[in-house]
Amino acid sequence: MSMRMIVTGGGTGGHLFPGIAVAEEMLRRFPEGRILFVSTDRAIDNKTLAARSFEKKAIACLPLKGKSILGTLKSVVQLPISLWQALRIVRAFKPQLVLGVGGYVTGPVVLAARLMGVKTCIHEQNSIPGMANRMLGKIVDQVYISIPGSEGFFPKGKAVLTGNPVRAELLDAADRQKDQTAVKTVLVLGGSQGAHRVNALMVEAFAVNLPRDTVQVRHQTGNSDEEWVRKAYSEAGVAAQVSSFISDMAAAYGDADLVVSRAGATTLAELAVLGKPAILIPYPYAADDHQTTNAAFLVGGGAALMFQERELDGTKLRQEILGLMNDAPRLQDMAAQMKQFARPEATAVIVEKSIELLAV
Repeated sequence: MSMRMIVTGGGTGGHLFPGIAVAEEMLRRFPEGRILFVSTDRAIDNKTLAARSFEKKAIACLPLKGKSILGTLKSVVQLPISLWQALRIVRAFKPQLVLGVGGYVTGPVVLAARLMGVKTCIHEQNSIPGMANRMLGKIVDQVYISIPGSEGFFPKGKAVLTGNPVRAELLDAADRQKDQTAVKTVLVLGGSQGAHRVNALMVEAFAVNLPRDTVQVRHQTGNSDEEWVRKAYSEAGVAAQVSSFISDMAAAYGDADLVVSRAGATTLAELAVLGKPAILIPYPYAADDHQTTNAAFLVGGGAALMFQERELDGTKLRQEILGLMNDAPRLQDMAAQMKQFARPEATAVIVEKSIELLAV
């Protein structure tokens, strides 16, 4: 059996990485197959996909939610153009299957595929689906969900609990034992584009010098904050490795004793697979506050601590980080609990269910 598949989504690494995991597994099973990614032309999409060998197309589209009246009007005017572009891509590529992995770009592409009689499915990473997936859930053949409870947002019998796919290189790193050293490493993640408030809180937390033989920091800042964060750590005498984007996440996770992070669903899935205890700071402006809901089941299971931005200042964050770093049994227990939430089989389940769709 040959395989021609379109994966569509983008705007954040959290949308793209599950799609990449599924695409890589599909090509492993069908080496002669072809995978086309249809995403936006945003820098994060281009950068994330640049190191991969997939074919790529971009369409012009704009989000509908969270815009001004003028912004919403522009998005509505753009929709027919986006659908026309998607129809041309689907007609030319002739896929057997289209998988949407989130972001407003998925709407026109999945709709175009549905109109042309192509099998369609979507994957929802978050506990509370975004507007695009809620609408698409009504027309696609199958819905894959990551977190128990989100099936209620979709037509009865259509949702399958699969978990959130994690990239192969992270799965491969999951069983490696971390070298135990006197210096503990805090990994700071704000999402694929960084998080300014998280960056500022970390700088405030470590503005007072820490002995270099106690704690070091690996900090992913996003493009806009890289320079000033690096300078702030340097002036405070903190041992820190700062970069706008981390390409080798397997190594970064592998070195980490504790992760300070937003609560995007893909990051949480990675933390679970790798068994990394975490302090989670949900993005307060996420649609329907879904990051707080994403994190709640990890916190309830003792795998993570969660604080809202409004609850934190640098002093409190510092106390929480050092409190965990100085309590090895608690840190180990959190790591063990985090592993209980792992679904390393998620990618394989989605691939198998998708293949089954083609036989119906």
